[in-house]
Amino acid sequence: MSRHQLIPSHPDPSHPDPSHLDPSHAGAAGGPEGAGPPGRLRPHVLGPAGTAGGDGDAWLPASGEDILLVTSSPVLRAEVERIVAAAGAQLRVAANPAEGGRHWDGAAAVLVGSDIRELPPRRRAPAVLVGLDGEGDSLWHLAAVLGAERVAVLPDAAAWLADHLSRSRSPGPGGVILGVTGGCGGAGATTAAIWIAQAAAGLGARVLLVDGDPWGGGLELALAAEENPGLRWPDLSEARGSIDPIQLADSLPVAGGFSFLSWPATREQPVPVAAAATAGILDAARRGYELVVVDIGRGADPIHTFAWDCDRIAMVVPAQLKAAVAAVRLLQEFPPVEAGLLVRGKPGAALDGPLIAEAIGLPVQGRVPELRGVAGAMESGRLLELGKRRAVRHFAASVLDLLGDGLAAGERE
Repeated sequence: MSRHQLIPSHPDPSHPDPSHLDPSHAGAAGGPEGAGPPGRLRPHVLGPAGTAGGDGDAWLPASGEDILLVTSSPVLRAEVERIVAAAGAQLRVAANPAEGGRHWDGAAAVLVGSDIRELPPRRRAPAVLVGLDGEGDSLWHLAAVLGAERVAVLPDAAAWLADHLSRSRSPGPGGVILGVTGGCGGAGATTAAIWIAQAAAGLGARVLLVDGDPWGGGLELALAAEENPGLRWPDLSEARGSIDPIQLADSLPVAGGFSFLSWPATREQPVPVAAAATAGILDAARRGYELVVVDIGRGADPIHTFAWDCDRIAMVVPAQLKAAVAAVRLLQEFPPVEAGLLVRGKPGAALDGPLIAEAIGLPVQGRVPELRGVAGAMESGRLLELGKRRAVRHFAASVLDLLGDGLAAGERE
């Protein structure tokens, strides 16, 4: 069966339908039993398009502390007032950080307008930086300066923001999102991401591997899984709203014991996927999987699209001076997320781990083994075979051990 036969032009219950991921088609949105929204929210790019409100109590925050908005912009205030009112919460507005300082730590959630340029001293970072459509990349630069956890561009992100405020007042467990990127071209980030996902799946974790590079030729080729049935990125380009994580998991292809979401390995130009769709998919992935490994790709665009949702970022860097210089440049695009280095090279390389860590300014958190035949295995789709080797399992275990007790691996024979 070819990739293009996966989505028929007429309804067929035997094939996944991306429209089922839209809450207007699905019966009820939500995660698997026992799974809830993420317990630790990280930076977010854009929420789904739409307006505040919704069906039932899903939009209603639990009773408790107020939502604090810090802004002097009447337009932003009006937008947020409408969202919070529709969600059934109470909003407290402060015109500046000094005025909002006394309420900051007691608020259920803090929203900071894009007109604010500094925070009160010794206050926790704002949960969400809110701005208006048309402000462009300046929002993400400001979020990095302030240490904001997420960015919501209004009015498109209204529905997402209402849902986010509800979750912030009743947090629950959620999976870990690990971003993997290369410090330079050809660093081996895709290889490392595949091996980490494979190792976690081998431990029994529910794992999703996400292809974050539409120009990379398709991660599915490295898995020899281009014929595996399931949805790819273009099939999800129009997904909107709160996506059901069970339906998402059921719709994705599987290889090596883990689910994957890849760009198709075709000659066709990549279909643009809206930021709102990407954000909704990653949010559903966090609720439906214990580990989401995102092969981010390089450059400002994929960093803005994916890195802001990651709990941790691992940068793969060859043990070379040129690679270290390139990595420092890329580091300037990173959001305020915990990051570390995965050094690729043989023991005894001229540029060792401590020197690379000092040059780039990030700690070394693992070593990607140099194995003979990796390039050929990537071309022929045999990376999963190499992933069974002891050196690879040891590398992947060192990474998983950093992600918390739930994914601590050690090395298993």
